[in-house]
Amino acid sequence: MTALDWAVLFATLGLFVAYGLWRGRGTRDLNGYLLANRELRGITVLLSVMATQASAITFLSTPGQGFADGLRFVQFYFGLPFAMVVLCLTVVPAYHRMNVFTAYEYLEHRFDRRTRLLTAALFLVQRGLAVGLTIYAPALVLSVLLGWELPWTCALLGALAVAYTAWGGSKAVGHAHALQFLVILGAMALAFGLIVRALPEGVGLGDATALAGRLGRLNPIQTRFDLDDRYNLWSGLIGGFFLQLSYFGTDQSQVGRYLGGHSVRASRLALLANGLLKVPMQLGILFLGAMLAVFYLFAPAPLFFNPVVSARIASGPYAIEWRALETRHHATDARAAEAAQAVVAARRAGDSSAETAAAGALAGARQAAQSLRGETEQLIRRAAPGTQTSDTNYVFLWFVLHVLPAGVVGLLLAAIFAASMNSTSSELNALASTSLVDVVRHFRPQGTGGHDIRWSRWLTVGWTAFAVAFAEYASRLGSLIEAVNILGSLFYGTILGIFLTAFYLKRVGGRAVFAGAIAGEACVLACFHYTHISFLWYNLVGCAVVMLVGLMLSLFEPRPTPRAVPA
Repeated sequence: MTALDWAVLFATLGLFVAYGLWRGRGTRDLNGYLLANRELRGITVLLSVMATQASAITFLSTPGQGFADGLRFVQFYFGLPFAMVVLCLTVVPAYHRMNVFTAYEYLEHRFDRRTRLLTAALFLVQRGLAVGLTIYAPALVLSVLLGWELPWTCALLGALAVAYTAWGGSKAVGHAHALQFLVILGAMALAFGLIVRALPEGVGLGDATALAGRLGRLNPIQTRFDLDDRYNLWSGLIGGFFLQLSYFGTDQSQVGRYLGGHSVRASRLALLANGLLKVPMQLGILFLGAMLAVFYLFAPAPLFFNPVVSARIASGPYAIEWRALETRHHATDARAAEAAQAVVAARRAGDSSAETAAAGALAGARQAAQSLRGETEQLIRRAAPGTQTSDTNYVFLWFVLHVLPAGVVGLLLAAIFAASMNSTSSELNALASTSLVDVVRHFRPQGTGGHDIRWSRWLTVGWTAFAVAFAEYASRLGSLIEAVNILGSLFYGTILGIFLTAFYLKRVGGRAVFAGAIAGEACVLACFHYTHISFLWYNLVGCAVVMLVGLMLSLFEPRPTPRAVPA
């Protein structure tokens, strides 16, 4: 990195922190600290909702996912628009009407305190671990750039997010999100333009798209129904619907965002716009990854994108074997580049037979590359047992560091850090809110506004320390964009089942739903450990088991007495 890149990076990060501190000033009570006094405009709520979901994992790992697997991952979001409609019709007006701080307060009024504590505990465990993943992704960047130990880089990024989150609460988080997310979108659009510009002369966007299709990267929809296939139309529409319904309807990191809206209408418009914009945004980021796959047909690519692992093996006892693989890799890349140029030339000449022949040669070169990739992974396992053989998280980072011009590198890295600060700050705010409102207040009387804010700030710092500690484990989890969604799916189905039971199965009481929640979580964990079904189906399994067990047990209990719901 050049001095200009460092200047752009630190100036942008300083701007984010300073802006968050400035917008969070004047917070004096818990309503202002946790819900921004419920006065955020619809556009601010929208940007905050989208920023919370789009962490650094999205902008580091998703391009790598598109590079390796094409556009299939976008199916994960197909259930999102339908979930937004359901939430806008049911949950949003209910939460606003009840005037709650967290989603879990409602459960005590509907069931009992035990159910509220169980649901809050499931959220705290899941979200506390997820924050570790969102911190780890950009920490990866700094560890590669500066050669720092991972614990120190994780601690630095945790400190950046906690600086304004602990000070200004939800108000600081919401306004900082708006600025950060706009910078992120601009930086990613710039990166896409520079990828296309970096293609060889005579290879345009249309040619690159055609080559991406030849590489099997233009595959956004898989219609075959297969429970073991992680990404297909049905897992996205059904499993994804339940996952998004739970995430946006019961996860305090999102509920807290739209509860800060100044009206039901503002919250509804934000969620509906999110449902319309998220799929094309995610498709665009995956397409950026597909364009990277085309770019590396023509440009030199490393044998393995993780530079730390590559350097360790290249200087170790397996160095000769590693260099032999690199030599074969460069020869295979040269064959692929020649075939790709032939495909483009035949396509432009309108010679379909020549294009088919060149495409066959390209497929042969790519098959040889896949075989070589398998040998590379085997060597890594022998040379460094326990090392992660997936390097998808490094693909986009490698392009940023080795291809982009000075100044742009710093801006792109700042955007990745901003994405981490986005999701981390809202998650920390949600963890502090839930810990205080749903747990701490269970064991002690309600304090004054200033006392509660002090508690919230210390809880924010405590959860940051927990997340930073877990971040060190995240390197073992493979593709981070998959890991964070698998982690969520282990808990979201059960939580959603509790809430749907609360809203729609009026005869089910607290004891029955509590037993159903235990059974639902046990079934989800059994699916994770003993089956190969896609993690998206865990959300349906957990939700269905909670509701069915709760309904069955309720047949043996007297109908619960309706409780008064706070107005």
